[in-house]
Amino acid sequence: MRPAQAAPDTVPPRLVQLQEVVVAASRVEESILQSPVTVEKLNARTLRLTPAPSFFDALEGVKGVQVITPSLGFKVVNARGFANTTNVRFVQLVDGIDNQAPHIGGPIGNALGPSDLDIASVEIVPGAAAALYGLNAINGLANFSTRNPFTAAGLSVQQKTGVNHLNDSNVGVKAYAETSVRYAQVLSSKLAFKVNGTYSRGYDWIADDQTELNPTGNATTGLLGADNPARDPVNSYGNESSNRLTFRRGGKTYSVARTGYDEQDVVDYHLQTLKADAALHYKPGPATELAYTYRLAVLDNVYQRSNRFQLQDYRLQQHALQLLGPVVQARAYLTRENTGKSYNLRSMAENLDRNYKSDNTWLADYGTAYDQTIGAGRPVAQAHAAARLAADAGRYQPGTALFSRKLSELQNINNWDLGAALRVQANLLHAETQVDVAEALRRGRRTWLPANVDLRAGADHRTYLIVPDGNYFINPEKGRDPLRDNLVYGKTGGFVQAGARFFDQKVRLTATLRADKNDYFDLRFNPRLTAVYSPAPRHNFRVSYQSGYRFPSLFEGFSNVNSGQVKRIGGLRVMSDGVFENSYLRSSIDAFNAAVTASVNANSSTTLTPAQKQSLAIEQNKKLLQRNPYTYLRPEQIRSLEVGYKAALLPGGALLLDVDFYYNAYRDFIAQVEAYVPKTPNPDSAAIYLTNRSTQNRYRLWTNAQTRVYNYGGSVGLRYERAAGLLAGANATYARLARTESGDGLEDGFNTPRWMLNLSLGHENVYHHLGFGLSYHWQQHYSSQTFLVSGEVPAYHSLDAQLTYVVPQPELRFKLGATNVLNHYYTSFLGGPSVGGLYYLSVSCLVSKLR
Repeated sequence: MRPAQAAPDTVPPRLVQLQEVVVAASRVEESILQSPVTVEKLNARTLRLTPAPSFFDALEGVKGVQVITPSLGFKVVNARGFANTTNVRFVQLVDGIDNQAPHIGGPIGNALGPSDLDIASVEIVPGAAAALYGLNAINGLANFSTRNPFTAAGLSVQQKTGVNHLNDSNVGVKAYAETSVRYAQVLSSKLAFKVNGTYSRGYDWIADDQTELNPTGNATTGLLGADNPARDPVNSYGNESSNRLTFRRGGKTYSVARTGYDEQDVVDYHLQTLKADAALHYKPGPATELAYTYRLAVLDNVYQRSNRFQLQDYRLQQHALQLLGPVVQARAYLTRENTGKSYNLRSMAENLDRNYKSDNTWLADYGTAYDQTIGAGRPVAQAHAAARLAADAGRYQPGTALFSRKLSELQNINNWDLGAALRVQANLLHAETQVDVAEALRRGRRTWLPANVDLRAGADHRTYLIVPDGNYFINPEKGRDPLRDNLVYGKTGGFVQAGARFFDQKVRLTATLRADKNDYFDLRFNPRLTAVYSPAPRHNFRVSYQSGYRFPSLFEGFSNVNSGQVKRIGGLRVMSDGVFENSYLRSSIDAFNAAVTASVNANSSTTLTPAQKQSLAIEQNKKLLQRNPYTYLRPEQIRSLEVGYKAALLPGGALLLDVDFYYNAYRDFIAQVEAYVPKTPNPDSAAIYLTNRSTQNRYRLWTNAQTRVYNYGGSVGLRYERAAGLLAGANATYARLARTESGDGLEDGFNTPRWMLNLSLGHENVYHHLGFGLSYHWQQHYSSQTFLVSGEVPAYHSLDAQLTYVVPQPELRFKLGATNVLNHYYTSFLGGPSVGGLYYLSVSCLVSKLR
């Protein structure tokens, strides 16, 4: 099969669609039907018909893709399980260039990506792609291709205007707007340029989940529900487990939390995003192109990791140079990240509380008021309520000038034990090249190489440079100034790939071997073997086996953050030497302290003092304490087997069928564990020290799961297309976590619905330039496990719709659309915002075509 651009003019458009080429899945152009792995492609027509407000939002309807929504300003894309809001296992490329935020290790939605005016197509590879790309792409990869100024010149503008937050009990209706401009010009047969700009503003979705995370915190004293003095709602901060205090009265031990603040109190939900890029393209020859691209993004919105963050004046910049030719392709790019005036919402709430009154003073005031209320004959529950009211005297009240001033002060304190500032400057420098060896030999008249053989090789190097801020990152190397010398973390790798066609071109076999050497780790090899059998041009069976490694990100390896009196440190030995060996699991400490409290509260002896009751309870329950069994970080590995079938059915290939099934085996899953070190060298005294927060050092550590994790699943998709007419699609995705070997429970949460379903229907010109598009998404409820909150994410469904009217001259397109048109609020992950309907009108105009 020839690629689409080589097809004769007489070929019906629907056949051209099915013959689109795929690049990201294989590092070599090939027919989409004959790709050796699962690949999904969205072309310009599909993107025009989507009801989603942007091409990036449309990814939720792609087969095998899971999308979660931390913010109106961005979404997170994942495939095949183990999703989270900082998805470091799924890679996003723009024209082959990684657009991750360096210190995070993953992209912030489409912040550094193209606009709707500049997007040409999207390719998504669900599943491991690390054997080819070596970019930690063990769950999948997406490549966004932009419009080339040589073939798409002119001035285009687009304006979107809309509203959201209809029937939202937290806030009234809010406006949304996005303005985009694209200008491209061909200066000569060899030189062209383009510039893009997008400015978005709106009011973010609100996270107001009041689900209680600590409902049994005082169950042994009968204080439940609203009477529980250690309440901890999901989206209320400052009352988490690390902020709870021990309060003893009347022979009872109570757990008491500071009052905390709701998320709405400590965040500004007004969001805005400014994106711009400029590119200069030069053609030294008819088949070779050299391009320089500069991208800039400035963000103000809410972001979520283990905690939620206010991104404010957050900046990303990227300089990229690419050489694309028939024999050699090369890229070099520098990405720079500056977190601006961003801050941690949890640390902000904690330190607002502690700024007006320390924990010890607050608890003393609490005790005085409690004793007075009990002395007046009031019940215990009322005494706790009165105690809180008295202890909170002088507390900063949201909406007041004093509150705003204190929030601004803490926003600039770069120490999460005292303030909340996120002050990170990070850089990513990447260079890569690949050579089509077979093409080079053929051009050199090496006739001994058969025409059916493909041979190519490539190499790449990546270096991260972090400017240590003394809070979030430090330089761990001895003898260096941790506040001055950059932290450097690098990797070098390469691959060779050989392929050939046999049996009258019906069988294609490809073998790839990749090697990567990362700082702090030994050389790792990733093989990939693929086979495609095409008994007929429109029927293709595929099978692939591949291995992939994910090396720890900067944050996983090197973080050094004091957060809520729990220090999060990287799992590399250089960061956490000695902690693993001397710590106890926080889960066992919680169980131990709960048992001690229960024993003390159940002890009705009148002859024992409270201290004696406490000592007895510690001795009885210390066997519950468990030493930390985990150790320093190793690379995460996946082995993946995939089979699939893709076919173009019906006359003219109008119906595209794609089926895939995969089985993955993960080893050394990178996850987090919370473990505390008692401040004593005597292990016999550890239990005593672990009952008191002040006599222990608390850590959250990056480490590897001791289990082997298996997951499997598959998907089926149907796509029916008529030339310049109907476009209909349906797909279903199944994903399941299989049992593990030892069940140690540390593995990162699967966080993926077992079933997802997408339906779509559209027509560009159903009547006199009037078109429409409908899409429906449903996903099953699923269990979610994160460090912010764990529980069940409810099932949800969402209907999107749009009407389009096109004025041919000038080229003017009106699009009236809505996502979640029925406005049924849902959350796509626990701790995240409630997402309602977004209703918008988009007007796009090609002002002029220029040559």
